[in-house]
Amino acid sequence: MRINNNLMAMNTQRYLSINNSNTSKSIEKLSSGYRINRAGDDAAGLAISEKMRAQIRGLDMAAKNSQDAISLIQTAEGALTETHAILQRMSELAVQSASDTNQDSVDREALNQEFTELKNEIDDISSTTKFNGKTLLDGSFGGTPTTDMGTVITDTAFEGVKVSEQAKAGTYSIYADGTAETVTITDGTTTQTLAIADKAQPLNFSTFGIEIDLNNSFLISDAETVFGTSASATSFDITAAGAAAIFQTGASQGDELSLSIANMSTTGLSIDTASVDNRANAQSAISSVNGALNSVSTERAKLGAYQNRLEHKINSLSISAENLQAAESRIRDVDMAKEMMNFTKNNILTQAATAMLAQANQSPQTVLQLLR
Repeated sequence: MRINNNLMAMNTQRYLSINNSNTSKSIEKLSSGYRINRAGDDAAGLAISEKMRAQIRGLDMAAKNSQDAISLIQTAEGALTETHAILQRMSELAVQSASDTNQDSVDREALNQEFTELKNEIDDISSTTKFNGKTLLDGSFGGTPTTDMGTVITDTAFEGVKVSEQAKAGTYSIYADGTAETVTITDGTTTQTLAIADKAQPLNFSTFGIEIDLNNSFLISDAETVFGTSASATSFDITAAGAAAIFQTGASQGDELSLSIANMSTTGLSIDTASVDNRANAQSAISSVNGALNSVSTERAKLGAYQNRLEHKINSLSISAENLQAAESRIRDVDMAKEMMNFTKNNILTQAATAMLAQANQSPQTVLQLLR
């Protein structure tokens, strides 16, 4: 019998340390609720879990973005509801003024005064309808282009055409009595001018992301006349970089929804010059207001379609986030029942090893019996 090394005690101590470590890990997992508390617990599982967590948080934020987009759409659509009501009243006034039962100019002036005030209110709605500081209905929210044609040109200077920086792709016509050698585009700060050299080649304004395709009738040598009985026009297409609002509706790059709202001011609705102060103008106003009603109806229908799409998008995002959360939970979360079973087992083994270590430490004492 040897007493310098108590092999039984050493063996028991080793198992006691293992059981203590396993018990500590079980306590940590039961306390945190996670199977993986550090990379050493499951390196691959931790990497997968963190990726899933990032995607889940991205989906949650995308759902919030979609909710914000719906709120924005509801704000715009609510304002357009009132614009619709105003246009309905303007239509009534135009029809009323178009009838010769209103022979007194005072009658038509009263009708025209209300008509004008209603136009002003449409402009107020257009300029004051905002969401988080962004104006929604003045054409700046990715809306349709606005043009500002000059009056009759009587001298040799070209007065020009203005297209808002929010302009979409479309066809624009230049009406002039004369010839042109250059086309100039400016945003108020930067200017780019290109010479018209070949009607078959587009004019590429790279500074502004705009390309102008000239039609076949656009020739430097041609003098296009629009004022008089022999009026003609020259047109060209402008393809402009879009300025629509972009909503991030997914967790990945490119998961976006583009939304544009047309200019709903009297200028955008082409009723800014309409009046009902006489029968002829009232007849013209009937057509203009009906066109404006159609434009507002189209815009409201478009916004409603966007809202329905976003509502389905939110449902889809919620389902995806739920499924990812379940998958991440299976990887990272602890099975409480199984871990409690492991804890109980390790706890019993620890207590047993402690008792056996005490017995193993008593074993060398028997050597004393040989020395007596």
